[in-house]
Amino acid sequence: MSGFSTARQKMVDGQVRTNDVTDRRILDAMLTVPREAFVPASRQALAYLDLDLDVSEGAAKRYLIKPALTGKLLQAAEIGAADKVLVVGCASGYLAALVGKLAGEVTATECDSALATKAKDAIASLGLANVSCKAAPCTEGDPAAAPYDVIVLNGAAEVTPEGLLGQLKEGGRLVGVSAESKPPRAMIVTHSHGEFGHRALFDASAPVLPGLERTAAFVF
Repeated sequence: MSGFSTARQKMVDGQVRTNDVTDRRILDAMLTVPREAFVPASRQALAYLDLDLDVSEGAAKRYLIKPALTGKLLQAAEIGAADKVLVVGCASGYLAALVGKLAGEVTATECDSALATKAKDAIASLGLANVSCKAAPCTEGDPAAAPYDVIVLNGAAEVTPEGLLGQLKEGGRLVGVSAESKPPRAMIVTHSHGEFGHRALFDASAPVLPGLERTAAFVF
């Protein structure tokens, strides 16, 4: 077993399983998708550590969220094999690749156009033909391909992502980290009968996605 393969196994056994991720499809995806392929060469040694991993190559910071949080959000999303999924703020594409192993069709968006291109190339190298990646602001999603069964945020939101909620199918759900109040929590938002229901899942933290930050209030 190669060094990265060993590290991948240890990540799943020591970080993901121990955080109550029991869905075999998710565990298999995380054992299969090489996280190091989505990390700049200079940081590949950090690929399997329990941290939000900076994969930025420009001025704006962009991250792969922690492996344990990744697994727990995917488990909460209950992605089916025929589901159409939107991944928002995909950074270098790791979360989108995992979702590609679980869903029927995946659209991934990333606000950094150079990083979106890298994500597209990394996903293509794995032969995941059901995943498409495009550059778009995190607030916009991809209305042209909507509606979606599931939307997954690769990070946190300090404001309600109204534009994304409008792209959910009836019966659809959005999962991500809500940092609108403290402590931040992983949330699931469900769309039913034209209404949106919000449910806190567990305490969690993640970098805030660009465009989903709270606007600073003016203070005298």
